[in-house]
Amino acid sequence: MTKKRNLLRVGACAMTAALVLTACRGGDSGSSEAGGGITDEPCPDAVNPDNGCIYLGAISDLTKGPFAPLAVPITDAQEAFWAQVNEDGGVGGYDINLTDHIADSEYNPELHNRKYQEMRDDVAALAQTLGSSQTLAILEDMKADDVIGVPASWNSAWEFEDQILESGASYCFEAMNGVDWAVAERGVANKVVAVGYAGDYGGDAAAGVEVAAEANGLEYVALETPAGQENQTGAISQILGEQPDLVYISTGPAEMATIVGGLAQNGFTGTVVGSSPTWNPALLQSAAAPALEALYFQAGPWGPFGTDTPGHQKMRDALGDVTPNDGYTAGWAWSYALLATLEAAADLDGGITRENLVKAAGELESVDYEGMLPEDAGATDGDPNETAFRQSVISRVDPSAPTGVTIEQDFTAGPTVSDFDFTEPCFSLQ
Repeated sequence: MTKKRNLLRVGACAMTAALVLTACRGGDSGSSEAGGGITDEPCPDAVNPDNGCIYLGAISDLTKGPFAPLAVPITDAQEAFWAQVNEDGGVGGYDINLTDHIADSEYNPELHNRKYQEMRDDVAALAQTLGSSQTLAILEDMKADDVIGVPASWNSAWEFEDQILESGASYCFEAMNGVDWAVAERGVANKVVAVGYAGDYGGDAAAGVEVAAEANGLEYVALETPAGQENQTGAISQILGEQPDLVYISTGPAEMATIVGGLAQNGFTGTVVGSSPTWNPALLQSAAAPALEALYFQAGPWGPFGTDTPGHQKMRDALGDVTPNDGYTAGWAWSYALLATLEAAADLDGGITRENLVKAAGELESVDYEGMLPEDAGATDGDPNETAFRQSVISRVDPSAPTGVTIEQDFTAGPTVSDFDFTEPCFSLQ
């Protein structure tokens, strides 16, 4: 059984308490015969009419939040993934439904929580819960409900939570790898500035940058910046004032491009590495494109859309004629861990239930990602210091690539992350 511990910040718990006034489980308002989003009746428009139905939920950023350009394809890819599972016969005698319970929380923790309250009795699990602070806002209710979830984020806290099925290296670990790579390959030797959103996304990445800066003898400076493309003048000015040779950014794509474009306009010639969510191929059509080609590299959890693996190919085949976007890649890759958990729960006494899903989620020894990630990237059965996946990739801007980035360094765990003693979420170190 997993040895994961709950080490979330007191502030996050306080936020949850303030937001959640309905912490006790609600009545059985759903129509599922077995309850909890699982029914013996077939799904609407069932592919396999003799199967029962498992209803999954997704709470995303689908309209006006900073990650909507990524979240829409994330959600579309997850719908395509589970449609493919149904075409292959379903799981444990059930088809999967991810069309009836999709909600837009606009990257707002309070709205995220409200959307969860609306679907909590009617879903067996969350196929997507987008955002670190957003997921923290519903985590205690998920525990009370025995609901597991796939995070659309890479917060290092998820390694300590049985309810959360993370895949890929955390923001913290990919930041360590990004700094190590920049030192080894880009000649970074003096100062690094970490700039990002306030909160657990930016804070988790900044913590990794700080650890790697110390390991590499670099001066470290941290800056927070708000969401909003037009609000980056202060960040640009502060970065230029620090005169770093490396800038590590953890924002949305629009803010990242504004910062990089502003730095280039003011003569910056160093290196910029961005957390995975900072990239969107549409940026190559923006005024910042030349600056991005010259300065920007992406730290990421896996290869981009065009990577040659069986999983990437299956994703591309299932999606058909779409404009490539690595939101699709993330949505597809994240889904494998939930599939493995459903399959494992089906083999337990009582079959697939919410309780068995929680049990199975904490006992995964591997996940078959069909080559998108190594199988040990999905391991949860053990202490986080032993099971947390530490490898990430570095990509460079390549306008000829399907999503505008190509792998520069494949899966690697740098020296900093390899030596790091992982006993608590990284942002707790800030």
